[in-house]
Amino acid sequence: MASQIQRAVVTGTSSGIGCAVATRLLGHGWQVTGLDRVTGPLAGQPDFTEILADLADVVELEVATARLEDQTWHALVHAAGIMRDDRDAETARCHGTNLWALHVAAAARLAAAVLPHMPKGRGRIVFLSSRAAAGRPGRGYYAASKSALDGLARTLAAEYVGCGITVNVLAPGATDTPQLSDPARAASPVRLPPLGRLISAEEVAATVAFLVGAEAGAITGQTIVQCGGASLAAAWPAAVWSGQMEPRA
Repeated sequence: MASQIQRAVVTGTSSGIGCAVATRLLGHGWQVTGLDRVTGPLAGQPDFTEILADLADVVELEVATARLEDQTWHALVHAAGIMRDDRDAETARCHGTNLWALHVAAAARLAAAVLPHMPKGRGRIVFLSSRAAAGRPGRGYYAASKSALDGLARTLAAEYVGCGITVNVLAPGATDTPQLSDPARAASPVRLPPLGRLISAEEVAATVAFLVGAEAGAITGQTIVQCGGASLAAAWPAAVWSGQMEPRA
């Protein structure tokens, strides 16, 4: 008997983490529908369907989600996002609603669209957050929009745990994606984590692939931080995580 085809919705597939996630799932035999504002490198590949939409725009979001109805979905990965400093002109003007619309409102609407079409015992949702959700000076609006995903995920996880559908958040640290060279974030320089290098998009995609897989069925309502040791910096002397001395018990 042939194995069932698994189908996923992945946002932000034109580049970065979203593209890496879609690429990995396609490599594992998934059918992927990608949502993004622009055409990406996966367009035209077998088992990949592209929907162009600005997910921060209410009208375009509704049109896009309407195309997801009446289909079976095994996973939703909301990876689309932007980083904006509080001093960014547009973000300051709209008081961060541009970030909220893309990171939180779109996540909630997409989840509402696919959850009714997820099989019991097999549905998986992963929201991409950021380690900055714990708070970063000068990134209040960004941190707030990303940290809100924790509450959204835990609420959905509680509502659907009886159906065997899981909802989790993955919060990477500084990740090597095209966003790092975005002129709009020039005021927020990238800081390497204690690991000494940026996290790769493929490493994040591997974690996502596990969370949407069958073996992760007992993990739900959790925020997993993949930060290259950045969360350790406050707890250990700098000399320890810089490799200058051995940690002591």
